[in-house]
Amino acid sequence: MLSVILIWFYMAVTTFLFGYGILTFLTHFCTYRVQKWDSYFLCGLAGVTVYAQFFSLLAPVGLAANLILSGICLAFFFLCRTKLLEETRNICDRIKQQKENCGRKFYDRIVLGVFLIFIYAYGTSRGIIHYDTGLYHAQSIRWIEEYGVVAGLGNLHCRLAYNSASFALSALYSMAFLGGQSYHCVAGFLALLLAFDCLKIFNIFQRKRIKTSDFARLMGIYYLLIIFDEMVSPASDYFMVLTAFYIMIRFLDLLEKKEDAIFPYAMLCVLGVYLMTIKLSAALIVLLVIKPAWMLIREKNWKETGIYLMLGILTAVPYLIRNVVISGWLVYPFTFLDFFSPDWKIPEGIAAYDAKEIQVWGRGYSDVIKYDISIMEWLPDWFRSLGGMDRLFVLAALVSVVLFLLRFAWYLTDFLRKKKSLPEKLLPEGVLSLCFLFWLFSSPLIRYGCVYAYLLPAVVLGDIATEFLHVEENSRCGRLLTVEKRKKLEKVCIAVTGLFLLYKATAFGRELVNSYVNDYWVYQKDYENFATRSYEIDGITFYCPVTGDQVGYESFPSSPTEAQITLRGEGLEDGFRYKE
Repeated sequence: MLSVILIWFYMAVTTFLFGYGILTFLTHFCTYRVQKWDSYFLCGLAGVTVYAQFFSLLAPVGLAANLILSGICLAFFFLCRTKLLEETRNICDRIKQQKENCGRKFYDRIVLGVFLIFIYAYGTSRGIIHYDTGLYHAQSIRWIEEYGVVAGLGNLHCRLAYNSASFALSALYSMAFLGGQSYHCVAGFLALLLAFDCLKIFNIFQRKRIKTSDFARLMGIYYLLIIFDEMVSPASDYFMVLTAFYIMIRFLDLLEKKEDAIFPYAMLCVLGVYLMTIKLSAALIVLLVIKPAWMLIREKNWKETGIYLMLGILTAVPYLIRNVVISGWLVYPFTFLDFFSPDWKIPEGIAAYDAKEIQVWGRGYSDVIKYDISIMEWLPDWFRSLGGMDRLFVLAALVSVVLFLLRFAWYLTDFLRKKKSLPEKLLPEGVLSLCFLFWLFSSPLIRYGCVYAYLLPAVVLGDIATEFLHVEENSRCGRLLTVEKRKKLEKVCIAVTGLFLLYKATAFGRELVNSYVNDYWVYQKDYENFATRSYEIDGITFYCPVTGDQVGYESFPSSPTEAQITLRGEGLEDGFRYKE
């Protein structure tokens, strides 16, 4: 636990300064004043991830990568120190003012923040290691730690070709170069950032008014409680879902405050490109770009358009290059994007089989033969395999899709008849609906599609609820209930929300106490390792499991079975070719 807190401190400093430097540079060209300090952390995380991926193309991501990163952060500090110190003084002044206005509540907030840090450090230091971490996550991270990127690595094990930007970020902050264990604290850090943002839901008791973003934050809290004992694992699913929650919540915040600046919307869309490099299945969230793109076109702001396009390209480029180097394919395992023919390229037949296996597995089957069965056959089986709460959320999401389509048709009719503009809130609802349907009909594995099943009902049904509660008094709906009755109904909703949070907090506390074990107070729980046997390829020792297909971190390099490959050169750094 202590090691987690120390690494988090280093992560907080480096990501903040990296993000501060990037946003200060960008706002010099795109006039905007950053208002939320967590924006620096998220921008820094994305920027550092891009940096780690670029670095992996040249060298192992270890001590040298961290020294150069620290040097860049120091440079940003000295270049931006005047503005940073001025903003720090302003923050201190606001804190003093809050202290005077809030009294004892101010200290309660401080205690809550410190408690949150320690409780999440506790959760990140122990828990359940994801099955796929023993299968390929740990090995993927170790390859980046020791070699950066290796040509044809996917030939050793096709899952090593599942290139996720999260693995490069995990390798950067693993501290394996210190000679101890390889730490995996980044998912917990991201969960902590989302937890701090979700605390803003308690503002409803002060403002006595519900917003759509409150429903989204409620689902964020629900998800954070679910993964509390799993975020010790560096699974890309957690990175994707946590980042998707952040993007959607912040986008809703901007719409609710009627933000008219382009910059924050555009940067969230760049973060959407970053999300795509973590998990390709989240690519459709980039459709949020419709909002800033329309604003840019309307204002004919071509300079900023070019800047945002370059940022998006810069974010995606190292991910795509790593794809080609690792697998020979631009986006493995999708064979329709066939632009390269290096000698290390994974054979098309293997890639196509792997793509089918991913879809079949997501539908609840392990036999690729069932790839061609109709949706009417696999969908009922898949739905029955879900847990009780997940079934409810999937049904709520399907209902929300229907409601969104009906509301969209209603607003579109108004637009065509009365020339009224379409409400901006339809954009996040529409994007979430498309994301949910794409996930449902492709490979609906619940652990990463849950973000759509949770957020879609929260946003659509939450928006309908807020419309009803805050509708204009002289409208048709407003005449159904008096203002007093609607205020009472809103108070009931707020009370129910409070009771739900209290119930979940109590249940979480009880579970935490029951599962308490007096261990991992200094060091984080290490990767799980499994019994292996050795075999040789061109004089180099490789490993595979004695039973099952998991290996872990220690036995390196490894594959689930004896790999049919040859070395492209004399050492591992030269890469692998598939053995015909």
